Amino acid sequence: MFSKAFIRLNWITLVFIFLVIIAGSVVRTSGSGMGCPDWPKCFGSWVPPTNEAQLPKDYREVYGEKRVAKVEKFARFLSALGMKETAEKIKKDPRTYQEEPFNAQRTWTEYGNRLVGFLAGNGVLIIFLWGFLKYRKDRRFVWLAFINLIVIGLNGWFGSMVVATNLVPWTITVHMFLALLVVCLQLLLIRRISPVQQKTLNLPVAMKWLIGIILAITAYQMFLGTQVREYIDQLTQQGLGRDSWTSQFGWAFFIHRSFSWAVLVLMILLVFLNYKTDKVKSVYWAFFVLVIELVGGVLLAYADMPGLVQVSHLLCATVLFGILFLQFIRLRPLSKPLAKTSIRG
Repeated sequence: MFSKAFIRLNWITLVFIFLVIIAGSVVRTSGSGMGCPDWPKCFGSWVPPTNEAQLPKDYREVYGEKRVAKVEKFARFLSALGMKETAEKIKKDPRTYQEEPFNAQRTWTEYGNRLVGFLAGNGVLIIFLWGFLKYRKDRRFVWLAFINLIVIGLNGWFGSMVVATNLVPWTITVHMFLALLVVCLQLLLIRRISPVQQKTLNLPVAMKWLIGIILAITAYQMFLGTQVREYIDQLTQQGLGRDSWTSQFGWAFFIHRSFSWAVLVLMILLVFLNYKTDKVKSVYWAFFVLVIELVGGVLLAYADMPGLVQVSHLLCATVLFGILFLQFIRLRPLSKPLAKTSIRG
């Protein structure tokens, strides 16, 4: 039996993981990704400066030299993975080596992102240590906690490479999907220890299939969303305004838009079946989050809305993914159930 404090810690850590994703979105929409040119410190300090006068006069040259060294290391790493062409593109792209002037607002925005990541990482670390010391009889839990610790550490390291390469678009996408993997692993941990989440959802076959299909489409939608965002970044760098974005969008945007309606139709069907049979509350929550997400998506595509809408759009997509993933893993009993229970609803 897992203690209430331990279960609570796992839920709190999950919240911090979601906050990391939100903070990352705020950083990207505000253009604060290069607010700190180094990692894990910020301008060589654990607490960043508040004005440019606190920095050496040649700080841009100093951090530019450090960036070159990091890019070389990352390029060698990519080459070792067989991605030589990608490595060469990063090395030869002049934007990789551009150093931005100090901006206090962007620096502290990025610093806040790192603080939230630090809290989430420490939560994952404590869960692993606590689980190993007190609950190591449940080997699957300990191994899951260990893998989660490795993945979040890997994502932290990859975050430093995102900074080193000056926000190369595809690295930001990988960075986000590693964060989603951490969300999945954390939900698997909660599934094993929470008395409520240990219970199997005994649903009709049609509802099981719908949950799986909607989850798969949602995951693909998040990938397409990152592609659209990368394309917007490219159009912005070319000096094209929002008025011309829609006409310039590639296939990713139109598939992303079409699949949004497909998810809505499937979710309405799931809600209808749920109302007629089991009345699982999380299905209604998933539908509510989806509606907010779709409204945000429409505003992003056709209205000149602030970055806050972009943040809420990603937050809703991530929460929807989390709800669906938790429902999906509860469709089958635990491999080693701590309590043999099954519910309808």
